[in-house]
Amino acid sequence: MEKAPAIELKNITKTFGRIVANHNVNLKVNRGEIMAILGENGSGKTTLMNMISGIYFPDSGHIFIDGKEVVIASPKDSYKYGIGMIHQHFKLVDVLSAAENIVLGLHGKYNIKEASREVARIASLYGFEIDPAKKIYEMSVSEKQTVEIIKVLYRGADILILDEPTAVLTPQETAKLFAVLRRMKEDGKAIVIITHKLHEVLSISDRVAVLRKGEYICTLETKDATEASLTEAMVGKKVALDIDRADPVDPEDRLIVKDLDCINREGAKVLDDVSFTARSGEILGIAGIAGSGQRELLEAIAGLQHVESGEITYKDPKTGKAENLRDKTPMQIRQLGVRLSFVPEDRLGMGLVGSMDIIDNMMLRSYRKGKSAFLQRKEPRDLANEIIKSLEVVTPSATTPVRRLSGGNVQKVLVGREIAATPTVLMAAYPVRGLDINSSYMIYNLLNQQKERGVAVIFVGEDLDVLIDLCDRILVIGSGHVTGVVDARTTTKEEIGLLMTKSVAHGEGGELNG
Repeated sequence: MEKAPAIELKNITKTFGRIVANHNVNLKVNRGEIMAILGENGSGKTTLMNMISGIYFPDSGHIFIDGKEVVIASPKDSYKYGIGMIHQHFKLVDVLSAAENIVLGLHGKYNIKEASREVARIASLYGFEIDPAKKIYEMSVSEKQTVEIIKVLYRGADILILDEPTAVLTPQETAKLFAVLRRMKEDGKAIVIITHKLHEVLSISDRVAVLRKGEYICTLETKDATEASLTEAMVGKKVALDIDRADPVDPEDRLIVKDLDCINREGAKVLDDVSFTARSGEILGIAGIAGSGQRELLEAIAGLQHVESGEITYKDPKTGKAENLRDKTPMQIRQLGVRLSFVPEDRLGMGLVGSMDIIDNMMLRSYRKGKSAFLQRKEPRDLANEIIKSLEVVTPSATTPVRRLSGGNVQKVLVGREIAATPTVLMAAYPVRGLDINSSYMIYNLLNQQKERGVAVIFVGEDLDVLIDLCDRILVIGSGHVTGVVDARTTTKEEIGLLMTKSVAHGEGGELNG
């Protein structure tokens, strides 16, 4: 008799008002296997997993654990059935230790020494590296993730769901995590991973389930799959996964940053002695663990972040004059052609107004050009329609308020508007964050077009594979320091990963491979 799957979903449907997040989804996950869930942005992956973990309740359908139908109405129910979900954004208390966070919320009295011993036992069993007494605020992102995983194992979970677990890990940390997951699989755990990274799916999973627009499409054996076949299943059509990188033509120094220091509002030094040059006709990538100073660096160049010391020099291609950007306001910097397209977690928090429609959001950049008291809407309307058409923005019309668009479509509007301004320096921070593969490659092609027009492009990304394929040089930042500059054509993910975690206490760092 065939053994019942660890978890089985039958005809699961979930709606939010008129939005159908999941429609009649069927899925099986077995014990002793790693199942990857793939789908474009908005395909319903996280919603489906949130129903298994008790955050949402399905409108219809059935959930079976080990062949028995169950009702999961809360996270407490999911723990009762041995289900634990590790979310992309950690839910830890910074001032408590690892062991204290792990037992937090459990009923009854607990002995922290006994808890620490059990944490150490679990860590030893699966190969985790953890200090139970270490405070969360002293930990790296990888260590915090370890605490979250051990927290669900401590509660007895044998069905684990990980949402984008490698999004902010270095290649070395990812390799360690995958080794741990393989040990848990050997121990009979059922593991589900939600991810966008196809090469990781092929590396770690046994089977892949594909969702598209809220519906279950298929389940594939990973050994029979390729990046191209998975992409076609996700998107519904063939997608070219090639980034066409041309060699820079007559590059000239466009932006020179020297000995830059920045201190944030809390008084902490976020940039320390940062120096680099961005050149016309090339894409300079910036790599680093989240929170290493990438955001502050771009904001300092754009005039949005106070600079404690150092120089930011812009060489105007029209006049040949060297302009000191530290003396200028953000508006004056924009007028020189230095544009910042930043895509934070809150896409409406920077650059777009949610209650305004797409046309009016275009007008935010052009209304000062008006020659009378009346605003001219023709140019912004034409630009809005061009962006909707060229970037395939899904919207009823250009007059739809931006807040009604999905996150990915808001992102296209934001990036499209900055590129349309014909900049001489374009700073794009996380421009494909949360976008599906098709849309991501559209953005990469747009950045390459800007490079070919002689724009100095600065690209902050999270995916090292993309940074290596798209960029000409890659600047690596670790804890606010420049730890190296590498040639993207000759470097490796491992080299960049080491630089991301490298110590600069003894003056390490500098130019490598060009």
